[in-house]
Amino acid sequence: MPQAGTPFLYVVVCAAGVAADVGTLITAARERGWEVGAIATPVAMNGFFDSAAVETLTGRPVRSAWRTPGEPRPFPPPDAVVAAPATFNTLNKWAAGLADTLAVATLCEASGLGVPVAALPCVADALAAHPAYRDSLARLRAMGVRFGEPYSGEDPAAFPWEQALDLVTARRRTLP
Repeated sequence: MPQAGTPFLYVVVCAAGVAADVGTLITAARERGWEVGAIATPVAMNGFFDSAAVETLTGRPVRSAWRTPGEPRPFPPPDAVVAAPATFNTLNKWAAGLADTLAVATLCEASGLGVPVAALPCVADALAAHPAYRDSLARLRAMGVRFGEPYSGEDPAAFPWEQALDLVTARRRTLP
């Protein structure tokens, strides 16, 4: 159980090969004093990461679907939100406000909540060249989203997981 005053981080996991190592981010967040809840896109739940291992690390279920009316909230409100890895599809839907999954709806709501939000894009170079993607990044930056270095590889060990924590921690310190 989280202790009173412990900040809570939502980690939104998208369907990219590097998602297999999302436990690196969760472990680093917990070492920095965060409690963590994971929210995954429906496709990411189809074997892109070990959801049972993530549940063990967080002590909470991985969420991918909306709760029913009257069902208790499984996570407290977020103090920060990280999308990692953030895919082409999720970034474009988020920027357009297309909240068709719990993961994207969570990202859409985050700016309205005024919490720090960071994204670590994991997008193939060919998709990153698409004009819609560039427009989406500009729109999300204008919304206050902080971005880590783009990543287009397949090696989970090379993905800059902890950079996301640096981005939300830096923003959190500057909030009133």
